[in-house]
Amino acid sequence: MDPRYSGQDVIRCDLCETAVVQMHCDFCHVNLCVACIGKHVSDDYDKHKVVPFKQRKSTLIYPKCATHQTKSCDLHCRECNIPVCSLYTVSNEHEKHKFLVLSEIYGEKKKSVRKDLTELENNLSPTYKTIVIDIETQMASLDGDYGKLTEIVTKRGEEWHREIDRVTQEKKIEIHEMKNKHLGILMQHLDKIKQVQSLIDKALLSLKVIDESNNVTMALEYTSRTEEFSQLPHKVQLSLPTFSPQNINREEIYKLFGSITPIFTKKEDGYRPKKQVAVAKILLEEPELITSMNTGYKSLRSVTCLSEEEIWSEGSVDAIKCFNIQGSLRKILGTKSGKPPNDISVTIDGYLVDTDWKTRAVIKVKDGQIEKVLKLQGWVPNQLCVTSNGDLLVTMYNEGFAQSKVVRYSGSTEKQTIQFDDEGEPLYSRNGYIKYISENRNLDICVADYKASAVVVVSQAGKLRFRYIGQCSTTKKLPFNPRGITTDSQCQILTSDRINNCIHILDQNGQFLRYIDNCDFKDPYGLCVDKNDNLFVAEYSTGDVKMIEYIIHISHGFEGDIPECLPQGDRKVQECYVTRCRRQRVT
Repeated sequence: MDPRYSGQDVIRCDLCETAVVQMHCDFCHVNLCVACIGKHVSDDYDKHKVVPFKQRKSTLIYPKCATHQTKSCDLHCRECNIPVCSLYTVSNEHEKHKFLVLSEIYGEKKKSVRKDLTELENNLSPTYKTIVIDIETQMASLDGDYGKLTEIVTKRGEEWHREIDRVTQEKKIEIHEMKNKHLGILMQHLDKIKQVQSLIDKALLSLKVIDESNNVTMALEYTSRTEEFSQLPHKVQLSLPTFSPQNINREEIYKLFGSITPIFTKKEDGYRPKKQVAVAKILLEEPELITSMNTGYKSLRSVTCLSEEEIWSEGSVDAIKCFNIQGSLRKILGTKSGKPPNDISVTIDGYLVDTDWKTRAVIKVKDGQIEKVLKLQGWVPNQLCVTSNGDLLVTMYNEGFAQSKVVRYSGSTEKQTIQFDDEGEPLYSRNGYIKYISENRNLDICVADYKASAVVVVSQAGKLRFRYIGQCSTTKKLPFNPRGITTDSQCQILTSDRINNCIHILDQNGQFLRYIDNCDFKDPYGLCVDKNDNLFVAEYSTGDVKMIEYIIHISHGFEGDIPECLPQGDRKVQECYVTRCRRQRVT
């Protein structure tokens, strides 16, 4: 097995590089097989310390004496604070000095080193990693948070624009009404003038007839109306309305528009070292089936959950179903394309996301509202997961089924593509087969590549860390057949083995830990783990979702450091902790 692609290769001899290591030279720090021991000590150097490999570092390597070159320093001069050999005890240079045994000083220093190592490894280093993740999470969320703030300000501006448009329209209506009133007054006055003008026209005609006639009677009957017509009407002069705008006070508008609170920086003791004395989580010897619910799917593929009240599942029909822990159906969502999705997941803020292979899109749904997050060109989305900072990791294949890759998205923006290793070779099998994906707590990206019969794990930067290709077992004789994959709070990786009807549990470095094979699995497929490290298993052929407890959470009982696992042989201790720490069962 190529050690570059395995987290489980054995340690080899440093000389021949092929045989399994059995011995170790404590002086030269060289790993040896039995055949190479003679070759290593053949130089007649009498300082070689060859010991069994498990007992390496058991022989102390003392410093050489600077004065007596054939001697090693096995004492320590307290007054001079330097290591010395035994010959110095009788020298004049160190007369009346007190000497300490160097091995005893070494032992005390070793205790201090181990104490610091434990503190740094178990408490401080994980705490700083958590701090880094916390800050990176805050940084990653800035675009979204400030985008929401910008959206609020934009909506406020739109409200003001709508209000200004409304006021403007009302003023326009007011002007139009004033114009009509002005026009009515002028028309009424015009009608009166035209009536008088009509009488004048008639009088002119009568005068012309009388003037041209010799009829005495007509002349005698004539009565003059000139004086009446000489009384001209009053002139009607209406003033036009004017608009008097108020001065625009920018500062007042700025205040009325709303205020934005400034950034407030407060230093507080928010971080605490991760003390393992408080909580320990160990694998149960016998994982336990807590509950089982039937989804009604004939081919159940994926399961994901945000809480015990929202367990989402999808299968071979165009409907995504939500159940609670008791198995009661809460809601059903149809797909936009009318085809079954390839996979589903739930975002941190409670949105359901799914991949729609028919439209080549990733869809987000909440409260019945469907939003297209992204649409691919030339590629088909397969499986997906939501990362700790809200990004999307999507496995996909191209239209010709010749390439596969993993792409990270922030919203609809592509941030990272993971496709090849450092030698330019494909990381994943070149086809459109199932490739379930999950992000580990240490930010590794874990893919269950069904066609390659392997779990492929890369770092956050996309560098290959290891491939897990199954565990040799007398009880699991069929080829490793990974389908679903998930990770828990311990950075352990869990993958379903459909053909062997079991779950493989690996540590974060790809080392096999154990199987879960005692829960009567039938076609285990999709997997997910909730915040309490309860495992949910989707069974393809039965349509059942099984909830499995495989970890004990220990929070009380030990004083001092808690070991990584309880003694396997001490059943009383285990049963005590199981009784004390196991949560309330679902009935």
